[in-house]
Amino acid sequence: MVHQHRFWIGSAVERIALVQWKTGDARKPTALLLHGTSFCADVWDEIACDLATDHVVYALDRRGHGESHKPAADCYHFEDYARDLCRVIDALDLRDVYGIGHSAGATDLLLAAKLRPQAFARLFAMEPTAMDPRAARETGLSERGIASVEGVLRRQAEFDSFESAFTRFRKAPAFANWTEISLRTFIRYGFAPMENGGVRLRCTPEIESAVLRPIIEAMEQVYTGDARGNPFRWLSEIACPVRVATTEKSW
Repeated sequence: MVHQHRFWIGSAVERIALVQWKTGDARKPTALLLHGTSFCADVWDEIACDLATDHVVYALDRRGHGESHKPAADCYHFEDYARDLCRVIDALDLRDVYGIGHSAGATDLLLAAKLRPQAFARLFAMEPTAMDPRAARETGLSERGIASVEGVLRRQAEFDSFESAFTRFRKAPAFANWTEISLRTFIRYGFAPMENGGVRLRCTPEIESAVLRPIIEAMEQVYTGDARGNPFRWLSEIACPVRVATTEKSW
């Protein structure tokens, strides 16, 4: 039987929420799962339950998501996320971890593997944002990039109930291939109940836009601000084996 445990590390203003899945012996190897933008730790539940057969599995809510801290809009750079992951590694004293990440969560793992090389045995990175640090462009974001960053601000954030949120997301093309269990788990933990009985996205459109801007900037290789916006020189310093995967219909 898989036992699930929710807990937090850090102070109230910098806390990181985590979920642990395990069966029996806690001395099994560790798997650490990182979700992509706008999701939460619990979207991994079905995979984590399978992995828990022979791993102790952890997943975390990345900053701005789920029940983790929600800092100011300029605190969602790649290095900020990597440092959060290092805090988790240090707090749990993790070693020889099998890291599995999706999208920006995969980037977190790649960068943390440079900062904490002793922590990782291997990585599986699905669709990471991993760019050439030497190929910076002088111009700003393209019209498509700006539309991506600003478009999420129009996203519906509040629903009458968890069930109405599920119904709306079930019809969205982006969630067409999600299992019902995974989608319901995301709705349960990705939304917060409100006093009027409705629910609201924990990663609000405003937060998602702030999270997305550094990602889109990096994808277009428009590196702005301080060094947090272009940490990709670290990719050449990763010591553990890494497998990078793209999706069948990747753009």
